[in-house]
Amino acid sequence: MATRRVRIFTLFERFWHWSQMLLIVVLMITGFGLHGFHGLFSFRTAVTLHTWAAVTLLVLWAFGVFWLFTTRTWRHFLPRATGLWGVLRYYSWGIFRGERHPYRKAYWRKHNPLQALAYLMLKIILFPAIWTTGLIYMFYFAWRNLPQATEALRMVALVHTGAAFAIVAFVMIHVYMLTTGHSFREHVMPMISGFDEVDLTPEEEAYLSKDEPELLG
Repeated sequence: MATRRVRIFTLFERFWHWSQMLLIVVLMITGFGLHGFHGLFSFRTAVTLHTWAAVTLLVLWAFGVFWLFTTRTWRHFLPRATGLWGVLRYYSWGIFRGERHPYRKAYWRKHNPLQALAYLMLKIILFPAIWTTGLIYMFYFAWRNLPQATEALRMVALVHTGAAFAIVAFVMIHVYMLTTGHSFREHVMPMISGFDEVDLTPEEEAYLSKDEPELLG
């Protein structure tokens, strides 16, 4: 395989990533405010900002899911057992000994097995959990007269808050991982420019050189 600089993140992916990051930060700040951790906003303002950020993010995710399936890039998020142990060993032991990362990015496999597993769990468990409970909470007025509605709302709030803290933990780990291995700039620049160093098969290199040369840096 040849290592080439290739644009593996499209403009939409980069827009999706940074917009999602900004909206999640807004949701985190307003969410902590709703729980009384700070007094940056009034309760009413925090609810309004939280609701609008959530709705905007939901629309963004809807476009994102549509894009993933129409472009078939959902394949990047399918975890594989092959290589998973090596990546786990690297992050728990090898990284502290200066070892080389065992995974090399490929054109059709941008994420290592651990990343793919983490992103998949985020997309099929945490995101659906927080959105389902958030929408149920938002439309409480429509079912508040049902029997045991108050108790049900407490459970919904508990699951919503639990999922939110899990996402906060994911964000913190994600940011921490940017400080490991390569320099922070090397980790972040691909999501700004779209280009990163990946391994290409001879067939992939020939295809890109002939049909999509603009993707090669």
